[in-house]
Amino acid sequence: MYLKKLKNIKKTKLKSFKHNKFILSSAITISILYPSNIISQPLIKQKFYEINENSNKSFITKAIEKTGSSVVTIETQRYIKKRKFPRNSQLFLDPYFERFFGLDLPYNNQPSIEQSQGSGFIFADGIVMTNAHVVNGSDQVIVGLKNGKKLKGKLIGQDFFTDLAVLQIEGKGPWPKAKLGDSTKIKVGDWAIAVGNPFGLENTVTLGIISNLKRNVAQLGIYDKKLELIQTDAAINPGNSGGPLLNSDGEVIGINTLIRSGPGAGLSFAIPINKAKEIAYQLINNGKVIHPMIGISLIDKSNFETTMNSVTVGYVVPNSPAEKSGIVVNDIIIKVGNKNIEKASDVINEITKNGIKKQINIVLKRKNQFIKLKVKPTDVTNLQNK
Repeated sequence: MYLKKLKNIKKTKLKSFKHNKFILSSAITISILYPSNIISQPLIKQKFYEINENSNKSFITKAIEKTGSSVVTIETQRYIKKRKFPRNSQLFLDPYFERFFGLDLPYNNQPSIEQSQGSGFIFADGIVMTNAHVVNGSDQVIVGLKNGKKLKGKLIGQDFFTDLAVLQIEGKGPWPKAKLGDSTKIKVGDWAIAVGNPFGLENTVTLGIISNLKRNVAQLGIYDKKLELIQTDAAINPGNSGGPLLNSDGEVIGINTLIRSGPGAGLSFAIPINKAKEIAYQLINNGKVIHPMIGISLIDKSNFETTMNSVTVGYVVPNSPAEKSGIVVNDIIIKVGNKNIEKASDVINEITKNGIKKQINIVLKRKNQFIKLKVKPTDVTNLQNK
């Protein structure tokens, strides 16, 4: 029995030795076929890691890489001429200044230069889109590019009713251009990326969502503008005005225009890019924009019992097409052209589409009586001159 156990132990050791010998010889063979410097390297090619790294970039980073180079800083200068103050001006009524310094105060103040900054973006060859309030009243405009270059900008045109302006950069390209999207395709809840160069700080980026697509500016207490805005909770910092609002693909869907201060602070607004393109091309081709109007202010009213909306005339401009046709305050607008009216923006859109060269049919309700009128819109500048 003892000899039999001894033989089994020897067989087991022999098998173990043969197994170890096979592993050792296999390792030697592999080291001969594949030198150590190759074995230590990853078997996956480096290109895979480059693709993998790229796939790890956020959509925000990719969007900024597409459009960021087209965003520009707009520096403006306005020359303030010296002004004469009368001797009895409230600015110089305190006699202690003269007593303290022993001098007479100068009554002619010196000329000065007022400087400010905003943002914009290049959307065509050397052509920049921005806000009208960024460049309004400027004597000189300097456009700062992402590569550090600063070039003079020439104002092509501006439109105060939509707060848009177009500039031409005085220089040679090639120019980085932003890709314009389609603002009719965005939806509430979509990502929104606001980009600008506030205070000359390159590509300041904030992220939010689209909160509302057709915010009536009259609801914000703004009555001298004619547009509906995109509302977003992406912060538009001071100096971001005129910069682009991007979608998740890096396409421009709006132009950052204003921030709500005071009650409701934290709300930001942008001009839809489709409207901006329409205005920009009119400025480029004609130097101005035609805004058909009939000369009325509108009030949206809601009836909570019937859940019906109505649009009422709040004011009629004297000598306007509306007054001449017989429209009066408190008239309810039922139909404009072929459009049944539910909100004030319906009236504005129909009159805008009609233009200024032909009459448009309007149906009103006045004291339970329906009235049909024909009105020929005029350009808003004609209303201002009356």
